[in-house]
Amino acid sequence: MNIINPSRPARLWPNKKSQYSSSGVRLTLIALLISFLLFFYYSCSPGFIFPIASNTSTSHSPRCTSQSLTLGEKFLWYAPHSGFSNQLSEFKNAILMAGILNRTLIVPPVLDHHAVALGSCPKFRVLGPNEIRISVWNHVVELIQGGRYVSIAEIMDISSLVSSSLVRVIDLRDFVSLWCGVNIDFACFIQPKTQSPFIDSLKQCGSLLSGFNGNVGNCLYAVEEDCRTTVWTYQNGDKDGIWDSFQPDKQLKKKKKISYVRRHRDVYKTLGPDSEAESASLLAFGSLFTSPYKGSELYIDIHEAPGDQRLQSLIEMIKLIPFAMEITSAAKKYSHATIKDPFLCAQLRLLDGQFKNHWKTTFLGLKQKLASLKQKWTLPIHIFLMTDLPEGNWTSTYLGDLASNSHHYKLHFLREKDELVREVAKKLMAKGRGLRSEFVPSTHDNIGEKQCPFQRSPDVLLYLEETICSCASLGFVGTAGSTIAESIELMRNSGFCLGQSLTAL
Repeated sequence: MNIINPSRPARLWPNKKSQYSSSGVRLTLIALLISFLLFFYYSCSPGFIFPIASNTSTSHSPRCTSQSLTLGEKFLWYAPHSGFSNQLSEFKNAILMAGILNRTLIVPPVLDHHAVALGSCPKFRVLGPNEIRISVWNHVVELIQGGRYVSIAEIMDISSLVSSSLVRVIDLRDFVSLWCGVNIDFACFIQPKTQSPFIDSLKQCGSLLSGFNGNVGNCLYAVEEDCRTTVWTYQNGDKDGIWDSFQPDKQLKKKKKISYVRRHRDVYKTLGPDSEAESASLLAFGSLFTSPYKGSELYIDIHEAPGDQRLQSLIEMIKLIPFAMEITSAAKKYSHATIKDPFLCAQLRLLDGQFKNHWKTTFLGLKQKLASLKQKWTLPIHIFLMTDLPEGNWTSTYLGDLASNSHHYKLHFLREKDELVREVAKKLMAKGRGLRSEFVPSTHDNIGEKQCPFQRSPDVLLYLEETICSCASLGFVGTAGSTIAESIELMRNSGFCLGQSLTAL
């Protein structure tokens, strides 16, 4: 099934000031007329599948379009959240879940930093799956309306995963066009808080995706298990349903009136063949974030699949998903052509969350590393700094001391306004939309070629900094407890930049 694309919306969107200035009323009428014509054009265009009247009525429960149920595809989506490193970790887990359950993964955008927060699994205080799914959906609409939607597949290079046939993927925007009958790209032409039939359709689609109305026949199965009750496993040899080693203590149970326990559940047995979930076109998870805690995993404990070579290969491949070529090439060029000399990378997280209270400890690790290097390395020592503390606030801090001591240290760092950063963002924008046809099943080709006329450049500074740090041959000093530091260490240990394993000096 092919869906014909309409012309790009940018061709119709007015990008010049009106030549009419006789009255405010006349301008208002012209604006209303243009809006009406845009709405009429896209709602009637073959590429814009607008829900029929019965589906847009608020008196009807949301449901899949009939065509979505005839695709012969089974899909999986989830609710990413928190910072980018957490979102990437969830993306890897989603790839794994999609591979186990043989479903096509719906690739989400990169969400704004902490625009959606999960809460605390160790404290058993988290958003429920339905809540976090609808929060993510609302933010997705905000990203599109603000011209800030960037797929995680535009930032990370998943080409080898797709070409290996170990996982199938589809862009969220293309999926929504097929499954809800709503061309979500059109949202960028609708002003926030505007009321229209289209916005109503978006809300109904979000309600359906979130499982707000519960499971919907063979359309949707909304997973209700989360880290408070479940640890997902796969072929681990344990009896399905056993208690996990980490449980809420008696005081917490009494305080929050918790009656449940955390159990191990085999994801394939629970949500795979012969389960209630298997018949649903869409399987919707909430958060897929996990991490080790007190000898257990918070939510997903799947690290190997010795009895399933296909899944074992997938587990190995997702350990390190590289950044897009545009990012890695620019970072390596900066390392070798701009810094030139061997350098140390220091990732200093000083302002966010718990880290703002641990400056002394964060700086101490860097001081000790530099003291060691000064004894055996030619001065000045080159340092690439990756920090959230603005340069104007370095005075009276250890960073200020380093910056003023040019005989011993030469500092390098990037800013968002630097030419390198802007150039990489432009390149990603130029290629981004092509990924939507490259990474979707062949039956979904030709979907979504439009682009918002006011699309903003993606923020790529973090990705460049992480990759540059992976190239630091004099070692790496990271902030304890930072997921960013963990990502950099993973890249370094894999020899990602230099083609060999790096051992900190």
